[in-house]
Amino acid sequence: MGLLVDGKWHDKWYDTDSTDGRFERSESQFRNWIRKDPDSEFPAARDRYHLYVSYACPWAHRTLIFRELKGLGDIIPVSAVQPLMLENGWEFGEAPLNDPLYDAKFLYELYLRADDNYSGRVTVPILWDKQQQTIVSNESADIIRMFNNEFDHLTGNTLNFYPEARQSAIDSINEQVYHTINNGVYKCGFATTQDAYEEAYEALFNSLDDIEAILAKQRFLVGDEVTEADWRLFTTLMRFDAVYYSHFKTNQRRITDYPHLWDYLKALYQVNGVADTVVMEHIKKHYYGSHTMINPTGIVPVGPAINFDEPHQRGEVL
Repeated sequence: MGLLVDGKWHDKWYDTDSTDGRFERSESQFRNWIRKDPDSEFPAARDRYHLYVSYACPWAHRTLIFRELKGLGDIIPVSAVQPLMLENGWEFGEAPLNDPLYDAKFLYELYLRADDNYSGRVTVPILWDKQQQTIVSNESADIIRMFNNEFDHLTGNTLNFYPEARQSAIDSINEQVYHTINNGVYKCGFATTQDAYEEAYEALFNSLDDIEAILAKQRFLVGDEVTEADWRLFTTLMRFDAVYYSHFKTNQRRITDYPHLWDYLKALYQVNGVADTVVMEHIKKHYYGSHTMINPTGIVPVGPAINFDEPHQRGEVL
């Protein structure tokens, strides 16, 4: 995260001030949409768009998974920032880890290129339009929906993770998971009062218990087929035991302590191509090394040893 105000970088791990110690996340500001229609403002096209991510960020991780599963690797190139986010925010490295479009040193330079008056969050992912030289979207929820179906005519890939018949159920579980789990771990980690932390902690584990009960009865969150809702939960679960359990003080139980959640997590991880989107070295280095107010020494734990390749009982996923 972090903020640009009047063109100057501010290193803040929260987005809006809260007087009660609760972590608050503000809304993304770029919400344009790529469409199949060739006459639209942002038409789907090969090599017109560029995806900027952090391998550490769970929100950006969603877009990497959809890019992989929807066969967009040859259509939308991707660049990743460095794992640490310090006084200048997200940074690019030297080639081949540099910014290939403008040779920017810092991610906030792209926000200012898109809007020289931009003030607000500087986050990943960014879906960039090379033709108009602007940000199409910096909202991961929108980007994965675009990836899900707007490029199908170019790829021939018709996998649909947001089928019309299940959209209401997907939206409902997404809402719960977002507030209590995806963002819930951050509400725990960035709380600045005991009450705010305990409130988020209780909501998080109540929700994980709910999900465990659902997965005891069915293979995936909204039935027997994997959907967008599963991938949105997956990126938080992947980071839970290695980071959130200790770093964000979400230590009631690990995901490996939940029989059904752990089986489910392994099943999703083992889908062809998904493991390649998981870069645990970046994940651990980012959280433990960047959040100096939580971990002032910057020491990155060596463990835990987690074998995501263990057999699971969910059957074939895709």
